[in-house]
Amino acid sequence: MNEKRSSIVGFALIGVILLVFSWYNTKQFEKRQKEILVRDSLATVAAIENGTVPEAAEDTLTAEALPEEADYGQEYLNMASQAETAWYNLENDKIRVRISSKGAQPYEVLVKDYYAHDSTALYLVRPDKSLFDLELNTNQWLNSSDLNFSPVESTDSTLTLRLQFEQNSWIDAVYSLASGSYMLNYRLRFYGMDKVLDRHTGQMTLKWVLDVPRLEKGYQNERNYSGVAYKYLANNDVKTLGKRRDSAEESFSSSIRWFGFQQQFFSAILVAEEGFQAGKLVNKFYPEDNTDGTLMQSGAEMSVALDTRSEDFTLPFNFYFGPNHFYTLKSYGEDFEKIIPLGGRVIGTISRYIIIPTFNWLSRFISSYGLIILILTIMIKLVISPLTWKSYSSSAKMRVLKPEIDKINAKYPKQEDAMKKQQATMDLYRRAGVSMWGGCLPILLQFPILWAMFRFFPASIELRQQGFLWCHDLSAYDSILDFGFKIPLYGDHMSLFALLMGVSMWGYSKMTMSQQPSTQTMPGMEFMQVWLMPIMMVFICNNLSAGLSYYYLLSNIITIGQNWVIRKWFVDEDKIYENLKKKANSKEPQKKSKFRERLDAAYKAQQEQMKQQSKKR
Repeated sequence: MNEKRSSIVGFALIGVILLVFSWYNTKQFEKRQKEILVRDSLATVAAIENGTVPEAAEDTLTAEALPEEADYGQEYLNMASQAETAWYNLENDKIRVRISSKGAQPYEVLVKDYYAHDSTALYLVRPDKSLFDLELNTNQWLNSSDLNFSPVESTDSTLTLRLQFEQNSWIDAVYSLASGSYMLNYRLRFYGMDKVLDRHTGQMTLKWVLDVPRLEKGYQNERNYSGVAYKYLANNDVKTLGKRRDSAEESFSSSIRWFGFQQQFFSAILVAEEGFQAGKLVNKFYPEDNTDGTLMQSGAEMSVALDTRSEDFTLPFNFYFGPNHFYTLKSYGEDFEKIIPLGGRVIGTISRYIIIPTFNWLSRFISSYGLIILILTIMIKLVISPLTWKSYSSSAKMRVLKPEIDKINAKYPKQEDAMKKQQATMDLYRRAGVSMWGGCLPILLQFPILWAMFRFFPASIELRQQGFLWCHDLSAYDSILDFGFKIPLYGDHMSLFALLMGVSMWGYSKMTMSQQPSTQTMPGMEFMQVWLMPIMMVFICNNLSAGLSYYYLLSNIITIGQNWVIRKWFVDEDKIYENLKKKANSKEPQKKSKFRERLDAAYKAQQEQMKQQSKKR
């Protein structure tokens, strides 16, 4: 019985194999016949054009040799796939874009008036480092990057390339480049494609993968400010992806207005005026020792809606290939300027509406950016000088109260009297009219400006390749000594601006700590503020923008000078002490602060608890 069953299974398998083999041979025969038909048709057409075919043969071709409509469309695609690739240039005073006929895609982009860190020409898109592809369903899936488009029109500023499907059906890729613009206009025009496109699909997939080149001196700094940016169609939110991460990926189900592959100072952006329906963005950084000079690989795979029921329709796009210059990006009205990492709502507002306009205004009159940073620092210090005065004045009041504080400490030496000592100290501050937070609040109010400057300098293209003193590029680190090896967390070089900034920070911290009473200094605080923080800042700033270290150096020096002038000519500590003593000895009732009221309530609760415990004993 088992032998009979095995025989049946064996015969069945043989039958299946024979059927598959027969089907495969039939397909191969049909494919071969189609190739012969196309070859003969092309040969006959060429003969007609050369006038070597008799009239009867022409009639035969018209009546019999032409393939059916579907095969005729395939003939155009076969010709497109076998044609030789050609290149066309579009150029103005800002950029030069080289378009490849294969896929009608940007093949090379040169940004004029800028250079890479090694003084070579700045190519934002390099040959064979970009793939731009449209995936369409024409009852078969095809990729535009596999097909050569034919030229229809070509000038210095306009280019039309055509992909023919049938005699009256084609797609035109139309490029135009206006004078003085970094924006490359790109239109996809569909003619008679309602009979060719699959109506059930209703969309195509746009893919763009770009190997973004390294263009700056410092790899880590360049990487920290590079990634992928994108903007939603429904609002003005601009998000970033991939910054400070080896690789990142994000998918979208909502519409995207544009996405951009953002290097520290230059970007390649694609805008869909009607939006991308959905898609995916990816980003991956290459290691620093990459021999190809590539910083990162950025990619997008986006769905684009197609009006498959219309005979003719157009999909409008725009490419931006240019610098991340705030006002240049803003001039296009697409919120491109938001890709510049200037900080969040508060910090970004300070940068966009105060620092950048002031910096830009100064650059109209001064050519040296080192002097511009100096003047900008002085202006900032003058604006916040009332806060500096308030902070120093509060610290001076705390210092002159030190003898009174020492008396309170001597009166309540025991640990169990800590609440009484704190209450007495607060009472002294209240009677003298001194706030314990008076020295901290002015510093905290200055912090947003300091952080805004921290975000501004590394992202400011104005400083790029601008030299000052020994520094050749204020947007990158300055180096007075290259080690030839890398020190962990520090780098392979020594930045003089970072070292000087650390010394100035040490001097400022030393001055500040010497002016504070010992009661305000927590154990270990002096070591952290005077030594640890300056050393940490040297390590941090060694690989950052030299302009940033230079700004912090100037800021510390000016602050030290301000404090010295205030102490020498504007603050008389003996007079302050006499005024505070008068206030402290005054019989006039002082209004209690809410903090003091809570402290008194806590003290009374503690005393009541201690009484209850004594009774129980």
